[in-house]
Amino acid sequence: MNSKAILMQGNEACVEGAIAAGMRFYAGYPITPSTEIAELSAEKLPKVGGKFIQMEDEIASMGAVIGASLAGLKAMTATSGPGFSLKQENIGFACLTEVPCVIVNVQRGGPSTGLPTLPAQGDVMQARWGTHGDHPIIVVSPSYVKEVYELTIRAFNLSEKYRVPCILLMDEVVAHMREKVELPDPSSIKIINRKKPDPTIKEYEPYKDCDGDGIPPMANFGEGIPFHVTGLIHDITGFPSTSATVTEALITRLMKKIYDNLDDILDYESIFTNDADTVIISFGSTARSVMRAVQIMRREGQKIGMLRLKTIWPFAHRAIQELSSQVKNLIVAEMNFGQLVEMVKASAEGRFYVAGINKFNGELIAPNEIISRTREVRSRA
Repeated sequence: MNSKAILMQGNEACVEGAIAAGMRFYAGYPITPSTEIAELSAEKLPKVGGKFIQMEDEIASMGAVIGASLAGLKAMTATSGPGFSLKQENIGFACLTEVPCVIVNVQRGGPSTGLPTLPAQGDVMQARWGTHGDHPIIVVSPSYVKEVYELTIRAFNLSEKYRVPCILLMDEVVAHMREKVELPDPSSIKIINRKKPDPTIKEYEPYKDCDGDGIPPMANFGEGIPFHVTGLIHDITGFPSTSATVTEALITRLMKKIYDNLDDILDYESIFTNDADTVIISFGSTARSVMRAVQIMRREGQKIGMLRLKTIWPFAHRAIQELSSQVKNLIVAEMNFGQLVEMVKASAEGRFYVAGINKFNGELIAPNEIISRTREVRSRA
């Protein structure tokens, strides 16, 4: 296997991973701290036969990505908080019409214009529920530059496999840091493409679950198989329906194709959890500080473990429920006022004491803050 080592920025790794996964279309609008993704896509996509277009705004960018995907291209866009808010209606359209695409959100401080150049992790719940209605979504979150590359590829693979938008939820720290990355030989990368219908099919029903896995085969516009796409509730022909039976069947299938495949979709890292009495849960750049804090406390003889979430949504309920019986405390470290901690409390079902380490002023959570809070939690009456 041939590989090469390179000093790479997180945003650069995202573009390299996207192209390796087969991205051939990018539509976006510059916004800090994701702008390098657009700039590098504009430079690199033409070299592999791809297309880059800067749209007039984030709404149009998301629409263009959906159109490109319907035409058969693997498509991506990148943004940050305010732009992510603007994309939500079209993300909902992609969820209902089952259009594969990747949306990168490099989080910054908010709400509104907030802190454009400073880090945050305040878009966790928006990534899951930003668009209205019950809908499927997959959200992955890297902590290291190499992982940006790997999870960008994984985002495309999951999106294509399950016909669902996939969000790569980064934060400013991971996006702008530079680390040594060893890129794998392209021939060693597993690439998944969307399931296609038989090209000779006479009566194509674009939303029919032909194989019983909840994922209909997807034709491409322009390849001779006409089909209808609408943001309204639709039957298996793609045309609108107000039938309660059709509506229930559609929404159920959309949700089940994710929740029936949790073993494939969920990804997390357990560190020192086998003998821990306290486990710290985190994701993104905050997990780096947690890792350092855990190493320090371990050297002091404290039984501290770590659960690093690489898949945020769907949520890893089972991973928390399966923590060994001696665990007494769960601590959730996140750069927001307290979003994921509520999910952890729900998963814990009262079996653990759950506390938060929250910071939302544009500064990283430092290892010493994690150590101090952990000692406080462990020493409580």
